[in-house]
Amino acid sequence: MNADMNPLAPHDLPAFISAPGTTDPFMVGTGIFLLLSILIAGNLFLRLHTLPERLAHKGQKLQFEIVAVLGLLALFTHIHLFWVAGLLLAMIDIPDFGTSLSRMAKSLEVIAGLPTEAEADPDRPTPPSKQVT
Repeated sequence: MNADMNPLAPHDLPAFISAPGTTDPFMVGTGIFLLLSILIAGNLFLRLHTLPERLAHKGQKLQFEIVAVLGLLALFTHIHLFWVAGLLLAMIDIPDFGTSLSRMAKSLEVIAGLPTEAEADPDRPTPPSKQVT
């Protein structure tokens, strides 16, 4: 190949045109920019997608698991309604009815005269907070 310029070519070539057989710096820069853009966009998408799970992590275990399943359904089915439902569920504080209901049940057992757990199983050790002195 002849490395001389064609006499008909303009002598003031732009900087992005590289000589034959050399590396094109504009293409290398564009490739690096494209790679970084894809990684940053993927990271932002992943952070946005896991937002309901991160919000529900502070809540109850059952609520967190339901939100996580909704997030997986949204990821694999591409139905965005699952993600919206998970986000709404993560933002709602579900009241704890189980504790108050179990305390009411224990009180009703005492009122009815039924044996409590400690009386029904005398071999079972009682917790230190419930020992009678």
